[in-house]
Amino acid sequence: MEFKVNCGIWGAMFGVPSIVADNFLKLATGGQIKVLLYLLRYSGKMCSTEDISANTGVSPEEAEEAVLFWQQANVLSPQTSGVPAPVPSLMEQPAQSVEPTAPAVQKTAEPAPDHKTNLSGQEIAAIMADSQDIRELFKITESILGGLKNSQMNSIIWMYDHLGLKKEVIITLISYCASIEKTNTAYVEKIASVWAENDINTMAAAQDEIQRMSASRDYISGIMRAFEMTRRPTTKQAELIQQWKNAGFSVELIRYAYEKTIERIDKLNFDYINKILLSWRDNGFATVKDVQNAENDYKKKKNSSPSGNNSTDIEEYKSVINKFLY
Repeated sequence: MEFKVNCGIWGAMFGVPSIVADNFLKLATGGQIKVLLYLLRYSGKMCSTEDISANTGVSPEEAEEAVLFWQQANVLSPQTSGVPAPVPSLMEQPAQSVEPTAPAVQKTAEPAPDHKTNLSGQEIAAIMADSQDIRELFKITESILGGLKNSQMNSIIWMYDHLGLKKEVIITLISYCASIEKTNTAYVEKIASVWAENDINTMAAAQDEIQRMSASRDYISGIMRAFEMTRRPTTKQAELIQQWKNAGFSVELIRYAYEKTIERIDKLNFDYINKILLSWRDNGFATVKDVQNAENDYKKKKNSSPSGNNSTDIEEYKSVINKFLY
C-alpha cells in the first residue's frame, strides 16, 4: 500500500531534525516522540513538565524522562531554567548515521560500574547497531513491558555487558518481575546483581531460582493471610518468616500458633509466635494434629485426676504444649 501526504491541509510548519527520523524512530517510544514534537512546535517557549503532560497526554514523569532521553541524544540542549529547547545546529544538519564515539563495550571481569552513569541516546543507538543480542533484548522486553524508557535501556545494557548475564537469563528475569508486577529498574537490578554474584546464569539455574523465589513469596503471602496482615512484613519479621520456612513449619501450624497468641495476649507478636513454634518443635509436634492430640491427652489426664483443679496442672500444660518464657 502506498501513501501520499496531503499538502493541502498544511498551514504553519516547524522543522524536525533529520537525525530523529534517521536514527530514533525505532529507538524512541511513542511518548518520547510526542514530547519532542510538542517542544519543537513551541521552540523558544519555556515549558514545564505539567504543560507538556497536559498537551501530549503523557504523565509528568514520562515527560521528564522523555526530555532526558532527547538531551542525552543531543537533540535537546539544557537551559538554566524550564524545559530544554531544541539544539539549533541539529535542525540544519543533513541526515547522518550515528557512529560510536568510543569502542564497543566489551565483557570484562572488572567490577561492574554504576549503570546510573547513563549512556546517551546516541551511545545506546551505537550499541544496538553493534549487538544483535541487545536489539533482541530491547524488542522482547518491549513486548513484555511496553515502550522502554532510557533508564530501562541502560539497565538492560548494564545487566548484559557488565554483569555478564546471558540474554535468555535477562529475559527470564524480566518476565518473572512482570508476572509479580515489580518492573521498576531498582528491583530488577537488585535481583540481577544477586544472580550474577551467585553465578545464576543458565536457563536451568534461573528457572530453579524463580521457583524458589515464587515458593518464598507464596509462603510469605500465606503467613500474611494467616495473620490478617494488611502491610508487608518488616525486615525482622521477614527474617523470622524465612527461619520458619527453613525449619519446615507449615502455614497451618503457624496459623495455629497465631491463634494461641491472640488467645493469650490479644495481639500479633512474632516473637511470641516464634517461641510457641520452637517449643512445639522441641516437644516433637510437627503438625496442628500433633498439638491437638497432646492437648486432648492432657485434658483427659486432667479430667481423670482427683485433683483436676490443681494449679500445678496449668504449669504442666504450659510446659508440654507451649513451653516458652513470658
